[in-house]
Amino acid sequence: MNAVDLASLLCSRLCHDLMSPVGALNNGIELMADEQDPEMRDRCVELLADSAKATANKLKFFRLAFGAGGGFADAIDANEAKVALQGIFGAERRIEFGWMVTPEKLSKGAMKLLLNLALIAGDALVRGGRLDVGAETTQEGLEIAIRGEGPRVMLDAGLREMLTKGVPAEGQIEPRAAGAWLAQALAKEAGGAIRLSEPSPEVLIIGAIVPRN
Repeated sequence: MNAVDLASLLCSRLCHDLMSPVGALNNGIELMADEQDPEMRDRCVELLADSAKATANKLKFFRLAFGAGGGFADAIDANEAKVALQGIFGAERRIEFGWMVTPEKLSKGAMKLLLNLALIAGDALVRGGRLDVGAETTQEGLEIAIRGEGPRVMLDAGLREMLTKGVPAEGQIEPRAAGAWLAQALAKEAGGAIRLSEPSPEVLIIGAIVPRN
């Protein structure tokens, strides 16, 4: 896969995730234009506010996970990753979010790796549950651990292969797998690797190590 292919996949993923909240904004505006009842107009305002917040949260997350978020500094405040993840998962009542990252700053590559692995684990909690994100610095380097637990955890074989081996032999990648490809590429570039727990209907654990330079 070349850079153009990856950019196309990331753009497709971004558009897919923004379609719902932006569509809700459009629906809310249309309802506001025709609605005269004060109570219903208040409901429309609430809908618009919720949709605008969801859109902003997703944009903030993808800017850090896929884009050039964090400016030109070599290291980024880890709290930015926490806020970004809370924006897309913590606000959802169906997913309880836990943060156990000890370093105060993360390299750009490490932050993107952490965010993409967390997104994959969160997406696998199709019926909700708990998402715990952890990272600590050891003698080997930065160790990342993501744990998702819920009544139904789904991570298909294609994503598993992408995370551990990279692009499949046939070279076909769907937009939803863009984050997995990027995570695997980031880990490989850093000289590290990604590990997955055995398939389970209730628990998914994703681990990665970013070796010291």
